[in-house]
Amino acid sequence: MCSNGPTPSVYCIGPLIADTGEDESNISGNKTRHGCLSWLDTQPSQSVVFLCFGSKGTFSPAQMKEIANGLERSGKRFLWVVKNPPTTDKSKRIAVTADVDLNVLMPEGFLERTKDRGMVVKSWAPQVAVLNHPSVGGFVTHCGWNSVLEAVVAGVPMVAWPLYAEQHLNKAALVEVMKMAIGVEQRDEDMFVSGAEVERRVRELTECEEGGERKKQEDERDGFGSLERGVHPPLPLPNWLISGVKIDWNVSESSLLLSL
Repeated sequence: MCSNGPTPSVYCIGPLIADTGEDESNISGNKTRHGCLSWLDTQPSQSVVFLCFGSKGTFSPAQMKEIANGLERSGKRFLWVVKNPPTTDKSKRIAVTADVDLNVLMPEGFLERTKDRGMVVKSWAPQVAVLNHPSVGGFVTHCGWNSVLEAVVAGVPMVAWPLYAEQHLNKAALVEVMKMAIGVEQRDEDMFVSGAEVERRVRELTECEEGGERKKQEDERDGFGSLERGVHPPLPLPNWLISGVKIDWNVSESSLLLSL
């Protein structure tokens, strides 16, 4: 409480997401519409699971094959952004820019067997535009906070797969507190995720009651998923965040702005 005069007003703003949508350019600055968006145009509504692990998220060849096997066994439609593996299994923070040879990285015959329901994209995809596409119904994410906010604004439920740093804390908040994501089970020593776990979580996200509840919560969270772009209401600060915030009220301004 303020001891020296009235308490200043507090306004919660955010998420602060650039409304790029269909105009989002690729890394080279080319404004041409990405091919994955045209592919999404041909898919049923909310039928595609989008897998993207950020600009620095890479996997070992063994892990990539497990992801591929899990996606194939799930029988679900998917859009998967892949990068070249790191030079060693532990260097997941290294962003590789060399061209990706999908025939080497994927299990033999995977691309042919899944060509009618899946698309694998090399290195990069316009994430905001993909998440806001009506064909996308789920997001497997590394839990980077920008990606989390983009998914929340788009109203897309998530599978939380953290790779490093604060992403593990973000996963805990999403799964255990906000109930907006399903967490994957990772092997303790190296964070490896089995193909069976990938299959289970993708199925749970798209067809099970628990995944449906998370989609319902996303849709109801201030209507972000259904409102016209540019007129989103502010997202209320969750109790878990407010409880950890300490504010010095001895400020000269008449109000204080907090941003997520």
